[in-house]
Amino acid sequence: MGAISRYIRAAWYFITGRINKATDALNTNPNVIKANFDNIIANKKANIAEYQEAIAGKIVQREEKVAKVKVLTTESEKLEKLKAGALILAKKIVAKYNGDKAATAADPEYIRCQTAFKDYSSTLAEKTARITELTADIERTSKEVEAHKSQIQTLMRDLENVKSEKNDTVADILGAKEEAKINNMLNGLAQDRSGEELEAMRQLRQKAKASAQVGRELGGLNINKTENDFLDVLNQQETNSEFDELMGFDPATTGTTTAPVAEPDELEKTIEAELAKAKTETAKTPEAATSN
Repeated sequence: MGAISRYIRAAWYFITGRINKATDALNTNPNVIKANFDNIIANKKANIAEYQEAIAGKIVQREEKVAKVKVLTTESEKLEKLKAGALILAKKIVAKYNGDKAATAADPEYIRCQTAFKDYSSTLAEKTARITELTADIERTSKEVEAHKSQIQTLMRDLENVKSEKNDTVADILGAKEEAKINNMLNGLAQDRSGEELEAMRQLRQKAKASAQVGRELGGLNINKTENDFLDVLNQQETNSEFDELMGFDPATTGTTTAPVAEPDELEKTIEAELAKAKTETAKTPEAATSN
């Protein structure tokens, strides 16, 4: 079981290692890098657009609250006037009864003015509180919108940086790959495809030359060499014949000469005669020099 487990782990490491290498190679592909950056840019654009929509929603809510405050303010101003009118009318009734509280309180018109004044006052207080609440919300929303606007600007600058980084990254990856390729070629760690192609063409050239040589030999194309061999033999024979003639041999026969060979006694006589002739010529030479 232990051996099987080790085998399975080794196989798994082998597979995952190859997958990781393939993934790394794929991730460093310029087209894949561009696609990844495009995906990131698209996501950032979508996030910015969604963020902008949220900010726009807050702005709409703020504007609605501003409009509501305006309406409540107008209504509050009207209530203030109604309160003032009810108070004026009630004072007239008090004056009518010369300040008699009991008589004034019993007057129906006074009661109506009193009731209206209280109603206007309570309604005005509610509207004033609402205006205060809405005003605080408007101020808080305005601050949030400004902060979100700053955040949007930061995100947009980041988006532009990512766009620039995309081009820089692709350029760096391509440059690094070319530099690594050059270094590998210089260090003998890799071979250029052009070198392999040149080697293949050289081999084809050698094969073609060998094939042509074999064709010449088998097809009788070495006629010139054969003729030259024949001519060399003939020239050699002619040279030997001329030398044999000079040596006194008969070129037509082997081991014979054209001139007769002298006998030993005759050869000695000839040599002595030549020596005597030389002595005579030597003796004559001093006498000629003295007479002169």
